[in-house]
Amino acid sequence: MSQAAPNTPRKAVFDPYSIPIEEIDVANPELFRSNAMWPHFERLRREDPVHYCADSQFGPYWSVTKYHDIMAVDTNHAVFSSEAALGGITIRDGREDFRLPMFIAMDPPKHDAQRKVVSPIVAPENLARLEGTIRERAGRILDELPRNEPFDWVDRVSIELTTQMLATLFDFPFEDRRKLTRWSDVATADLNSNIVESEEAREKELLECGAYFTDLWNQRVNSEPKGDLISMLAHADATRNMEPMEYLGNVILLIVGGNDTTRNSISGGLYALNQFPDQYKKLRDNPDLIPNMVPEIIRWQTPLAHMRRTALADAELGGKTIRKGDKVVMWYVSGNRDDEVIERPNELIVDRPRPRQHLSFGFGIHRCVGNRLAEMQLRIVWEEILKRWPTTHIEVVEEPTRVLSSFVKGYERMMVRIPA
Repeated sequence: MSQAAPNTPRKAVFDPYSIPIEEIDVANPELFRSNAMWPHFERLRREDPVHYCADSQFGPYWSVTKYHDIMAVDTNHAVFSSEAALGGITIRDGREDFRLPMFIAMDPPKHDAQRKVVSPIVAPENLARLEGTIRERAGRILDELPRNEPFDWVDRVSIELTTQMLATLFDFPFEDRRKLTRWSDVATADLNSNIVESEEAREKELLECGAYFTDLWNQRVNSEPKGDLISMLAHADATRNMEPMEYLGNVILLIVGGNDTTRNSISGGLYALNQFPDQYKKLRDNPDLIPNMVPEIIRWQTPLAHMRRTALADAELGGKTIRKGDKVVMWYVSGNRDDEVIERPNELIVDRPRPRQHLSFGFGIHRCVGNRLAEMQLRIVWEEILKRWPTTHIEVVEEPTRVLSSFVKGYERMMVRIPA
């Protein structure tokens, strides 16, 4: 078959057993929008766990689909690189003339130095300071929700809570906070999703984001150092002299990392509890299960479906030879459903033993820096929900609209109803 132009939409094959296994392309975003990727990953895990797809809209790539193989790639940054200049961390290659370096798309030592700059914002003592703010906001958001009439949980709860949190972390003008949501969506959107119509349109909006954050940088760099992310970047030795595109890259990383993942876990948790109503009842009967349920939600949802690496040298994995320069995609969404590692992986089990045994935050040097903040936000949301509705089941009234993306595994809209 001829090589498709990048991001040319492909018709999705919804039955993976109707085609030869070498033709399976789990990166097709339509599979994720339709929630139809599960049998494809099941077949690959069983028959070809390190699978080469020669022809996709993203070019040729390897799929790594089993838990332990994913760990092997994720913890071996000496062979499997995240470097932006080699393609970065998503299956979609960025344009060479619009490259956004960011610390998640860097290898050591630069990665380590830049990551260290922002990590104090999610240190335990700072999380303890943020907890009261998050709880107050979550309570206000929940108290304003309508009763006995359908509304969009994604917009009213998931986006609103996480965007308020991001605005606080950046010390970003609160009245403009929905710009953060928009820039997050623009940064990750598939071109066929009706969010951006072209790469040029995407780049234009991201440059507007860069200009806005440059103004904030200029204010912070000329002030005393403070505890917000922009001030941290502006005053630290490892980041104060970043090129504009590198600053923008790190801003986009922090926006997407702080927004998409938590918001889609907030939505996904309510959806999952509606799929497994016995677990919802178990949770209502015993709210002390919330801290255990939170990582289980993050596993079950897997808000970022994959991370990509590029091989720096030939490597053996699962009996296959990966060549230097090959694109290697770790499908966290598949590893989190690997029944050789996780018992009954397709179910949400709120009292699951060892619920933190999941891949959603990655492993090794790139493990999600904000994982504890994400967990704290989810915990507080569910504590506040159960305080208000201890006997009420918040109902998902129709199948949610999912994001057209094989990277962000999320929800555009989810209509719910809180019984009066």
